Amino acid sequence: MMYWGHDGIGGWGFIVMILNMALFWGLLIGAGILVYRAVQGGGGASEAESARRLIGERFARGEIDDEEYRRRLETLRHGAR
Repeated sequence: MMYWGHDGIGGWGFIVMILNMALFWGLLIGAGILVYRAVQGGGGASEAESARRLIGERFARGEIDDEEYRRRLETLRHGAR
């Protein structure tokens, strides 16, 4: 029995193949981005948060006073833009 026109993948098979290829490349590129960020040490937002935490620790230990603490936080806010 002959099935004319059905000797290869059908229309849905082609669509599924394209979606799988897009998913594969998306995952591969996403993994590459994550590895790059891990090697580079993260993004800029974590650096600003780390600086705020350090200033808070210095204030808690009494190394800087209230005025210095507020001035440095304000500097961070304006410098982060």
